[in-house]
Amino acid sequence: MPTVEVQNVTRVYEEKGMPPAQALRGVSLSVEKGEFMALAGPSGSGKTTLLNIIGGIDAATSGEVRVDGQALSGLSRAALADLRRDRIGFVFQAYNLVPVLTAAENAEYVLQLKGVPAAERRARVKDVFERMGLGRFLDSRPLKMSGGQQQRVAVARAIVADPAVVLADEPTANLDQRTGAELMDLMHGLNRERGTTFIFSSHDPMVLSRAQRVVRLVDGELERAEVRGP
Repeated sequence: MPTVEVQNVTRVYEEKGMPPAQALRGVSLSVEKGEFMALAGPSGSGKTTLLNIIGGIDAATSGEVRVDGQALSGLSRAALADLRRDRIGFVFQAYNLVPVLTAAENAEYVLQLKGVPAAERRARVKDVFERMGLGRFLDSRPLKMSGGQQQRVAVARAIVADPAVVLADEPTANLDQRTGAELMDLMHGLNRERGTTFIFSSHDPMVLSRAQRVVRLVDGELERAEVRGP
């Protein structure tokens, strides 16, 4: 069973006094467990909209999305929040770390929401941080860390609860080329080691070259998919 299924999804934004804007036009996509897949396309092509719909942050105007076998349509706001907490990890280009919390506390947050005991939370976060080269930053505040280090913490936060899929929207956009390449290599390593499914968006050729499969969107429509490698 695919981890993510997108079936004929459209998204139309309507604003009073403005003509409707169609962000997605009948997109269908299947993502298998353990894939490391990229959404490519120019700004305004629908990449972020599609990620937000898969993640239950936005709703499709029509069509259906399933994550780990669960259909998103018809779910209540509380049920969607539970699905995001339990099955989906997010990595945002702006990091979205809480500045008053330490790096470890930021990464523990989802585990805390799931009711994981404090000692287990700390042990799991410490293990992930050490695997990611962040061991000495457990008690650091985000504002004392570099952009690359903050984004690594964001990735740790996304994977520590073992989600079915991690969604990363332009994860290297605020990083220099070398740091961005290191981050992509790190995520690819986690994908191979843990079998976590990753879907990330980008228009950077360096980032796209690391994907197993590149799905291209143009004006909200699926253009083509290209297999890159194992």
